[in-house]
Amino acid sequence: MIAKWCWDLLEPYLRRNLINRGLERPGRRDVLEEFARVWPEITATIGVQEPWAGTIRFKWLVRLASADMEPFLEDPDGWIGAGFGGGKFKMNLHHGMHFVNTKNFKPEGAPKWNDAPELLLD
Repeated sequence: MIAKWCWDLLEPYLRRNLINRGLERPGRRDVLEEFARVWPEITATIGVQEPWAGTIRFKWLVRLASADMEPFLEDPDGWIGAGFGGGKFKMNLHHGMHFVNTKNFKPEGAPKWNDAPELLLD
């Protein structure tokens, strides 16, 4: 079972995939089959907005494989807050090299991410 908020981010991508492959009007079953096909390759990358040289940037903190996302999907603010504290966070979903969608989170609390190592992205 996938969290509704995440499904809402994935479904347009799944439908576009099917339409691009020639299926003019994908039905629910088609979309669910496409989900089953792509889900193993979905990743979520989470970063925090931080001040940087007079502006802001995102410090990327973690990349989750779909197999490891369940605790995050169930309670994203709680999961982020427990590991990284409060702040303005961005989560990007990718399917391999393809950008799928993004969502922002703002858990309350003191920032714990200041000392966290930065995830080096390829």
